[in-house]
Amino acid sequence: MKTQFSVFQFHPFIFLICLLFIISIPTTGSSRTFQQNIEVNKFQYIEFKGEVVDERNGDPINSAHLTVDGSNISTITNSDGEFSLKIPADLMNSNLTVSYLGYKSKNIPINTLTKENNRISLQESVEVLTEVSIFKSKDAKKLVSEMLENRGSNYFSSPTLMTAFYRETIKKRRKNASLSEAVIKIYKQPNSSPKKDAVAIFKARKSTDYDRLDTLALKLRGGPFNTLYVDLMKYTEFVFETDNIEEYKFSFDRPTKINNRYVYVVDFEEINKSLPWYYGKLFIDAETHSLVKASYKLNVDDKDAASKMFVKSKPNRARVFPIDVNYEIDYLQSNGKWYYSYGNALLEFVVDWNKRLFNSRYTLNSEMVVTNWEDYTNKEAPNDLNYIRPSVVMVDDISGFSDPEFWGNNNIIEPEKSIQNAIEKIQRQLKKE
Repeated sequence: MKTQFSVFQFHPFIFLICLLFIISIPTTGSSRTFQQNIEVNKFQYIEFKGEVVDERNGDPINSAHLTVDGSNISTITNSDGEFSLKIPADLMNSNLTVSYLGYKSKNIPINTLTKENNRISLQESVEVLTEVSIFKSKDAKKLVSEMLENRGSNYFSSPTLMTAFYRETIKKRRKNASLSEAVIKIYKQPNSSPKKDAVAIFKARKSTDYDRLDTLALKLRGGPFNTLYVDLMKYTEFVFETDNIEEYKFSFDRPTKINNRYVYVVDFEEINKSLPWYYGKLFIDAETHSLVKASYKLNVDDKDAASKMFVKSKPNRARVFPIDVNYEIDYLQSNGKWYYSYGNALLEFVVDWNKRLFNSRYTLNSEMVVTNWEDYTNKEAPNDLNYIRPSVVMVDDISGFSDPEFWGNNNIIEPEKSIQNAIEKIQRQLKKE
């Protein structure tokens, strides 16, 4: 019999919940209008697959951005450096921009790509940037203040309807135990608006091997909101904002380039370390002083305090605490404005059972990439979508895994080899039951 317990974080980045409290969401989730659009456009796109690698050693590049110039279409590579990109036929004469931090961006004519086995190599950027005249800021804290003050004007200033691909995995040690994927619609509010973003499930699928979870029946609560709330420019209250900037110390690291733009690198660290505290790096555009990327962590060395933050209830004979908490956010630019492009939240925690020689370790990872968007100025939020609450839990439903046309013309993150293998093993196990 599996032990059930719930874990959650007071600020909505990562939520866990026990099996007992399952919140169902629709997995077919499409309105008639959207379904008709898919049927009309079903054969009007071309899919390209390949990999992005380091030019010097051939190593795969994880989370490299691929963007179709002159459009809002984009995706990222998986941990194996692989990508799958669906492009409308009328954009075949456009260019594809491939970029990643620390590498020179590359522009490739789409009509030179093949449908399979494209190998795109990126060259490391070795330019010495410390003496470039564009880097004029000398005070890291002041630069961050300007970044926060400009978050209304430098980013999309009107509501935007985004299409995104979301994936979450639960692993016991290195083995996948639960996999969820969804195409979602995000009604994204401007940073200057106090309104929260709305999320609707358009397509979803999930597979879970509860035997692999051993003595625990746990689920990731929050779904797509986990990665949406990583958006530091929209949800400043979760880390730092103008009013509490004095609670952090900031310093410059060596500047770099992202997407061929000069970028300040600012290290930040929370001063008060009596509770779990944040630290990380901010990548700030040198020209606009906009945040273009952030990578940060929550220090959870104080296991008791971290447990109180994340764990709501647990078995009496178990000690549960996080040991690694990481967040990542990327922004892309379009027509002079920046927008939320990619979010990732990762939590690793330990379940230490009394009278057991070995503990159990679990990793929960959720990531989301915006694959398309449209300006919704002077438009109301669509009322025919299946909106979800931040407390949602992806339901157990495997029907989508056997449907080759399940995702239609939506861009997704190419499945990782380990994930694909886990899906096949999980499905074989489920068929035996």
